[in-house]
Amino acid sequence: MEKQEINLLIKEYQQFIENVEVMPRPIELEANANYIFVGLRRAGKSYLLYQTIKSLLKSGRSIDDILFVNFEDERFIEADTKDLNRIMECYAEMYDRKPIVFLDEVQVVPGWQKFVRRLADQKYLIYVSGSNAEMLSNEIATTLGGRFIIHEVYPYSFAEFLAASQINLKKNWEYSSLKNTVVRQSDNYLQFGGLPEIIGKASQRPWISSLYQKIFLGDIVTRYAIRNDNALRLIVKKLAESVMHPISYNRLANIVSSAGKKVSVSTTIEYLKYLSASWLIFGIPNYVSALTEHESIKKYYFIDNGILQLFLTDAKTRLLENIVAINLYKRYGDELFFYKKNIEVDFYVPNVSLAIQVSYNIGSAETIDREVKALSKLHRAFPLKHCLIVTYNEEKTIQSDGLEIEIVPVWKWLLYSLYP
Repeated sequence: MEKQEINLLIKEYQQFIENVEVMPRPIELEANANYIFVGLRRAGKSYLLYQTIKSLLKSGRSIDDILFVNFEDERFIEADTKDLNRIMECYAEMYDRKPIVFLDEVQVVPGWQKFVRRLADQKYLIYVSGSNAEMLSNEIATTLGGRFIIHEVYPYSFAEFLAASQINLKKNWEYSSLKNTVVRQSDNYLQFGGLPEIIGKASQRPWISSLYQKIFLGDIVTRYAIRNDNALRLIVKKLAESVMHPISYNRLANIVSSAGKKVSVSTTIEYLKYLSASWLIFGIPNYVSALTEHESIKKYYFIDNGILQLFLTDAKTRLLENIVAINLYKRYGDELFFYKKNIEVDFYVPNVSLAIQVSYNIGSAETIDREVKALSKLHRAFPLKHCLIVTYNEEKTIQSDGLEIEIVPVWKWLLYSLYP
C-alpha cells in the first residue's frame, strides 16, 4: 500500500470517529494500560474502541493524537507487517507526536502480535480488537507476555438493550404502563438477542442469519481450513437442539456420523474448540463429574439468543435457559457449573453458594415440586445462600426445608442483581 493512500486513510478514520455516534457502555479501563477487546463478531468491539477515543477527546486529547485503523476495510486486504510499519511511518510524517494506537480486527494481519508487542515495549498506548478468542488468548499468554489486559465484549445486556431502544427506566417504573413495554421488549430480547446492530431493524432474523454465515464461513471454515463443513453445520444444529442438556464428545460424533456426515471423536473435539474460539458457543461442566468427564461432557450454550434461534422452532424454553446461561457466564466464567447427581440443577456457582433453576412456567404443582426438590437436595449436600427459579413471568418467594427460594420473571432478573 502506498504512503499517500495510507495518509488519506488516517485522516479519513479520524474524521469518521469524530462524527460517529456511540451509545456508551458501562466499562472501566485502567489508565495507561494496553487493552485487547475480544468477542463475537458484531458484538460491539469497534464501538468500544470508538467510545474509548471519545472519552480521550473529552478529556482534552486532540483527534490528531489518535491513530485508528480498521483492518476489515477492504483496502487493507492482504496487509502484512510491512504495512503496519508503514502506517506508523506515515503517522510520524504527518504529526510530530506519539499517537495512541487503535487497531480494529488486527488479527487478520499475519504477525500482528510481534508488531504490537514492539509498540508496547516502546511505551505506546495501544488498544486492539479481535474476533478470535483462541488466537488472541494464546498470543497474550506467549508473545505479548502480560503487556495487555484482555477485555471480553458480549452482546448488549438487557439494560443496554432497553437504553439503545430509547426506553429509559425512571423511578417506580414497575408500577406504571412502562412495565408492559419492558415485558414486551424482553420477548424481543429473548428471541433476537442483544447484538447492537439489530436495534431498530425491521427484519432482524435475515441480518442475524447473514452474520452467522460470515462467522461460520469466515471465522471458522476458512480460518481453520475445514473440509467437512457439512459435519460442522450438523454439529452446530445438534448443539442448538441440545441446549439445556449435557452432551458428550462421543455422542455428538455418533449423531453426526449416523446422519451420513462421518466425523471422528477427535475431529469433533477440534470443531468444538473452533466454535468456542470464534465466540459462538461456550460450555459448562458438571460440578460433580469425574475428572475424565469434566471436559468431555458439558452443557453447551450460544453466546447470543438471536443466533441460537436460527436453529430452533419451538424455542421459548431453550431461549430462556440460554439467556440465563449467558448472563451467568459473563459474571462467573469458569466458576459456573451445572449439577447432576441423582438430581439436576441447571446452574450452580459454588464460590458464592448460588443455585438457579430455569422453568418457563411453574403453573403446575408437579413442575414447582420438581424444581424445589432439586434445590433442596443440593442444599443438603452443599449448603446454599442464594436460590432462584427464573421463569418467564411468575414471581413469588417460597420456603422449603428452611431454604428461601425466589421465583422471579426473567425480565426482572436480567435488570436487577438478584445474585451476589
